[in-house]
Amino acid sequence: MAGKQERQRKLARERHERRLARDAERQRRTRRITQWVSGGLVVLVLAGVVAFIGFHLSKNAAASSSHSPSASPSAPPSASPSPSPTPTGPVTSCTYIPSPPAARKVGTPPAKPDLKASYEATIKTNRGSIVISLLNSKAPCTVNSFVYLASKNYFNSTPCPRLVTTGIYVLQCGDPTGTGRGGPGYRFADENLAGATYPAATVAMANSGAPETNGSQFFLVYKNTPLPPQYTPFGTIVSGLSVLQSIAKAGVVPPMNPAGGGNPKEKVTIESVTIKKT
Repeated sequence: MAGKQERQRKLARERHERRLARDAERQRRTRRITQWVSGGLVVLVLAGVVAFIGFHLSKNAAASSSHSPSASPSAPPSASPSPSPTPTGPVTSCTYIPSPPAARKVGTPPAKPDLKASYEATIKTNRGSIVISLLNSKAPCTVNSFVYLASKNYFNSTPCPRLVTTGIYVLQCGDPTGTGRGGPGYRFADENLAGATYPAATVAMANSGAPETNGSQFFLVYKNTPLPPQYTPFGTIVSGLSVLQSIAKAGVVPPMNPAGGGNPKEKVTIESVTIKKT
């Protein structure tokens, strides 16, 4: 009798152990599935953040301040000219369309850019100087506008109010009002977008979230940044990238920008922009 009871207890223990092993395996499978799903969701969320920030890189920029930044762009009246489309051949003239109000009244650039010139811009800030080689051969109308605004002291004593340190890595400047809504009172077409990428040291135009809405706002890329080719690259930083990286390292403070980033913790002011023409 004792032997029979012992065998029954042994069988019961074995059944119990098998049941525990099956339960443990189910729990492991559940944990693996949960981790896979969570990982996938994180990737999707991060991708969405980058896409959102990129699409709204200058959601509040007033490159086309007569339009509501959140509104879908509409076709202009037939009597109102549109900027010339993104050029596909040699540029001979540029079109600058009125887009009031102007943050500073400086008029409009000359229609004919100097296509033979080479330009170097030095942006002197309270944090150090940044030297940029302007891409006149690739974005002549953009460079023509930037050089013109610099000659009119448009950028002098203006803040760089937006720093983004997550998803994309840029410092945005060029708005005398410091609100993200200020522009020069005109807008113009995109350039140099075919195959455009935004590695560290890129300088590109911000816009209002719609094509052909460039104005005066631009951004400086301090770390390789994943953006769609929707922002005209018009310069390359040849000196002073470390100045930007130091600003970025200090971080941001409120108020935060709805499209991403916030005010640089270390306040950045453009003291002057000088152009060297060769």
